Formats: sequence, structure tokens, C-alpha cells
Amino acid sequence: MPISGFPEWLPPQRMIEQYALDRIRTTFELYGFAPLETRAVEPIETLLSKGETSKEVYLLKRLQEDPGEERNDAGSSDNLGLHFDLTVPFARFVVENAGKLNFPFRRYQIQKVWRGERPQEGRYREFLQADIDVVDRDTLPFHYDTEMPLVIGDVFGGLPIPRATILVNNRKVCEGFYRGLGLTDTDQVLRTVDKLDRIGPDKVAALLIETAGATPAQAAACLELAAISAGDGSFADAVRKLGVDDPLLDEGLGELLQVVETAGRHAPGLVRAELKIARGLDYYTGTVYETQLEGYEKFGSICSGGRYDNLASSGTERFPGVGISIGVSRMLGLLFGHNALAVSRKVPTCVLVALPNEEQRADCDRIAASLRSRGISTEVAPVPAKFGKQIRFAERRGIPYVWFPGETDEVKDIRSGDQVEADAAVWAPPAEDLRPVITRG
Repeated sequence: MPISGFPEWLPPQRMIEQYALDRIRTTFELYGFAPLETRAVEPIETLLSKGETSKEVYLLKRLQEDPGEERNDAGSSDNLGLHFDLTVPFARFVVENAGKLNFPFRRYQIQKVWRGERPQEGRYREFLQADIDVVDRDTLPFHYDTEMPLVIGDVFGGLPIPRATILVNNRKVCEGFYRGLGLTDTDQVLRTVDKLDRIGPDKVAALLIETAGATPAQAAACLELAAISAGDGSFADAVRKLGVDDPLLDEGLGELLQVVETAGRHAPGLVRAELKIARGLDYYTGTVYETQLEGYEKFGSICSGGRYDNLASSGTERFPGVGISIGVSRMLGLLFGHNALAVSRKVPTCVLVALPNEEQRADCDRIAASLRSRGISTEVAPVPAKFGKQIRFAERRGIPYVWFPGETDEVKDIRSGDQVEADAAVWAPPAEDLRPVITRG
């Protein structure tokens, strides 16, 4: 029976997922990101040190513990949890392997993660993420913050999905603004404002007064800042009109302008400054990103990330970074749920070799092997039924071609009915038939 929050795709959906992963991987590597995979588990203290995530962490427990086993070491199952994102384990990996890495270090990871949150449409307990990050020693040049949206724009531009808009903000803008207002618990203000889309402005204002010590006027100013949105640099003027001054605010506005203007030059319409974006995890220190799909805005972000200057450190050595993560399962689950993606056939098979009788199976296998050797996905019919039944077998699976062995072999396009003589050593289908085609549903 299905387990809520743990999706299992049918083969056509899995083919769509693999197509998306191929596009993601290829694009990441075009930008010079190297592949990495980290372990699925981390010490609990590592997972709990990076934000308000304790309710989401799955503990790793063995069904039967050895009573004599030492239970307090770092590898004990009492102390291990499944990772809830890929950034925290990546930061740990960098610290442990700093002597073996070349900086700035650019890596991508495509792995499952686990979060014990309430399942809902497009939100799962087990899901696939695709991350890119750049880390450096001591300082990380800001231009990497401007590169992240361009990589993601290229990924999404090559997929048959609705138009994506990357919403960007900078925590320095928010924190500097709150300081300039006289609010001291800026982390609490950020966490509260991050709930704006979920609970609305009235409840956010009340929470700011209750939990962050804001006056009604200060709460109103925070909401005014959060309401600013622009696809160009005009957001900076809108912030300055609110009349708040702070050096950190000025620094954040300058950085945010660079991200928006760089994206505007390279990919007009891709990025929009959205000053209510804060991100819930505590480790972000500057630029933050969230991504919405056109028509699916109510479901929230399908690609998020940001700058973290203090996540990874070892003694006096610091490894600042910036990264962004595509919620692959989240994005595809939403699109699958709305029948927004389609695949041209249910199986990878391009050619079915018809089987006249069992005595000819070896000959049919040789034909299939010849076609496969040239990259043409081929299977032999399971049983020697009448050819009409074998053609219907292919039709049900969307296989476009049936191969008929004989003194002179023939291949039939069962969609058009065209049938021609063919040689397995040289025949090839049109390029568009070679592999399943993914389209908007």
C-alpha cells in the first residue's frame, strides 16, 4: 500500500524524471560543476546546528541494538539522522576534505533527502534534490551570487515546463532595514516575515509585535518593505523612500542590484527582486533565491538557496559559499499531478522485432543486437503470436516500429502504416523517434 510522502513514479513518469535529470546534470557540468555524492546520514548535532529543523529530522535506528554496543560514539545509530538537505552535508564534507580540494570548489549533487513534514501536493518526506554550490577559503567573490540564477535559467529553459521566475532578496537588506528601525532581534523578524505567504500580513504584524518586540509602526514598516517587488533596479529607490538608513542595508541593496541587473542583461525576465523572501534556514547571510513556476505560484518555491558565509568552518578557517537547489521531486510531482507533462511512449523501446516462431528467436535476437549496437532501443516480441497481436502489443506501449524478419527484412511504422525493406546493419529511425519525447501535457 502507498505510504504518504514517499512517491513512487510509474515508468513513464520515471522516464520524464530521468530526462529532467539528464538536462540538469548536463547543464551543471557545462558550467564546470563537478559531481559529488555524500552519505545519507549525519550526526544529529550537525543536523540540528543549522536552523529550526528538529521536527523534520528522521532518526536512524536499528531494529535490534546490541546491548553491549558503545552507544555514545559518533557512529552509533542513537546519534545519526537522515540529511534534510544537501547543503549541511556538503559543508561538513568541505571542512573534512579541505586539504584535497581546489578552491573555489564548484560541485553539484543530485541525491535523495528526507524531511518529516506533513505531506501535501508537491511536498514529500522523501524527495530528490539537485544542488550546485561554490565555496572558497576565507572570502567568496560576489559574482558567484549573480551566476546561480543564470545556471538555473539555462536548466529550466531546456525543459518543457512552464516559465520559471527566480525571486531574489538579500538578508542584509532585511536585517539592515530592521536595525535601522530599531529592532534588535533581526533573526526572529526574518523568520516571522518568512511566514507572510502562509499566514498573511495581519498575523505577521501581530507576531512581530508579540515575538520580536516591534511596535505597530515598526511592524507596518516591515510589511511595507516585504511588499516591494520589481523586475529591475527600481526596487532600490522604493526601499530608500521608506526613509530607513543603515550601512548593512546599503550593502545589501548594492549586492541585490548586481544580481538583478546581471540577470537582466543575460536573461531578461528571469529574475525579480522580491523583498519578502527570507528563507527559513538560519545559515543564509546574504543573497537568497526562491523560484516559482507560472501557474503554480500558490504551491511555493521549486528551487531555492542563497549565500552562507558561516556555514562551514574549521578552527580559524572559514569556507563561505553560495548555492541553489532544485526540488526535482517537488517540481515534477506538481506537474504530474496536473497532467502538465507527457511522454511519447511508455517504454524506451523504439523497435519491436516480431517473432514468427520460437525456432527463429535466435535470428530475431541477432537483429535486435545489431540495432542495439547502433544505439536503437529494441526488444523481441515475448511470444510468437499472430503478427496482428504483436503489432497491438507494440501499439499499447507506444513502440513506433515493428521489424518483420524474413528472406528480406521489413520494418513498419505502425503509426502511418508505411512498411519498407530494411537492413539491421544500416537502418535507423528518424532522430525524433529514437528516444521518447517529453512534451507539455
